[in-house]
Amino acid sequence: MPEEGKGRRRPSARTPLTRERVIRMAVSVADEKGSAALSMRAIADPLGVEAMSLYHHVAGKEDILDGMVDEVFSEIDLPPRDTDWKSAVRHRTESARAVLRRHPWAVGLMDSRSRPGPATLRHHDAVIGVLRAGGFSVAMAAHAFSLIDSYLYGFVIQELSLPFSGPAEVDEVAEAILREMPAGAYPHLTELATEHALKPGYDYADEFPFGLTLILDALRPDEVAGT
Repeated sequence: MPEEGKGRRRPSARTPLTRERVIRMAVSVADEKGSAALSMRAIADPLGVEAMSLYHHVAGKEDILDGMVDEVFSEIDLPPRDTDWKSAVRHRTESARAVLRRHPWAVGLMDSRSRPGPATLRHHDAVIGVLRAGGFSVAMAAHAFSLIDSYLYGFVIQELSLPFSGPAEVDEVAEAILREMPAGAYPHLTELATEHALKPGYDYADEFPFGLTLILDALRPDEVAGT
């Protein structure tokens, strides 16, 4: 008679539940279904635990939202310190756009939390630090930061709302719109569509670096503006 238990596969130990796992699962749920779908059960089910188990690691939904925003900020590259302020801010802002496209739900939450986490604070401090090192006064650094992020968030919201997801779909959508318009009724819109949006290689995403360059070129550190 075989020895009891011998040859049987023992069940693997469950991965311990941690705050980090809860937050990351919440981000995953929001990425897939949107932040409106977030509930303690929606987070707990894919983790294989009861909803009440989450309260050993988070205080509640607001605490989860705080953690989710901090997780998103942790994915954004900090502005490098070994280059000029324009290049550093451009690098950080382009990274932020890529991260926000991965997490569309995050745009409306990024600056809404009253209890920012360490990644959020580190990120903001780094951006302000680069601007200050580049010659911006405290007030001008605040103006610049606000202007850049207003453009960043606004562009991402607009980009995510477009009825096409990339260059391959632009032609189909634009041509369908043109077909529905009365001939000659909207000449300037028709001109922009046919001579710009429908040109080979057009990509709406290229509008982002154009606008960012315009903003960065318009911003001038105080030590330059005052000369």
